[in-house]
Amino acid sequence: MFTIRKKRYLNPTTVQIEIEAPRIAAKAKPGQFVILRGDEKGERIPLTIAGYDGEAGTVTVIFQAVGASTMKLAEIPEGGALCDIVGPLGRASELEGIRRAAVVGGGLGCAIAYPQAKYLHDSGAKVDIIAGFRNRDLVILEEEMKKACDSLTILTDDGSNGRKGLVTDGLKEKIEAGANYDTVIAIGPPIMMKFVCRLTKEYQIPTVVSMNPIMIDGTGMCGGCRVSVGGEMKFACVDGPDFDGHKVDFDELMKRNAMYREEEQHDCNLFKQAAEEKKA
Repeated sequence: MFTIRKKRYLNPTTVQIEIEAPRIAAKAKPGQFVILRGDEKGERIPLTIAGYDGEAGTVTVIFQAVGASTMKLAEIPEGGALCDIVGPLGRASELEGIRRAAVVGGGLGCAIAYPQAKYLHDSGAKVDIIAGFRNRDLVILEEEMKKACDSLTILTDDGSNGRKGLVTDGLKEKIEAGANYDTVIAIGPPIMMKFVCRLTKEYQIPTVVSMNPIMIDGTGMCGGCRVSVGGEMKFACVDGPDFDGHKVDFDELMKRNAMYREEEQHDCNLFKQAAEEKKA
């Protein structure tokens, strides 16, 4: 049984769960992911590992309850159990040797960027975190990020958290102020990563991104998670999820991610309708 030891809402739609999975926790590294199911009929949900504790035997994941499957997952209470979880999957992030880094997170991507920043900071690197959200109500992990960096900049689209702007604004300010980054790590919506990479390419700063394409089996057999990197086809589940951001075809990625949007919305509506009928 994969028991949910702890559960908390980081904002109205974002849930953090700590799962009892000792074999995964013993091998997990920053950048890797798991695939889990809430029940036997549930969809396979790939989620990047947001934290792990080998001694306690737990792994932590963070997700948004915005679709039918994630809404069902969010209904499992603390003390309840998942049907199954497999991992760690994917290649661990290559963080050795980085001494000066900017870690850029957008929205839920901050849950993935946080363990990367923490690992680097704990290893002695100087780290700036630049985090972007739509508004202050969606800000997550602020206290955790403060402890995992030398400088935290939070921006919101509407300025409701005190600083209005995009993550590219914050990153450009840091670069022009003299931050001599040897690496930028950008994790978030594809459109955000695309423009971060466009900016860092101007300054010739190596940039790593974490891919989030459609994924099914997580072992390279289905081909659903293919992405174009440097003109070559790669599978995010086994070749990634980290790639050289200056080589990724983000436009193709965004088109592929939108392929099943209508079906996803249909299932979501059915789930909400069933939930309302159950309440009545």
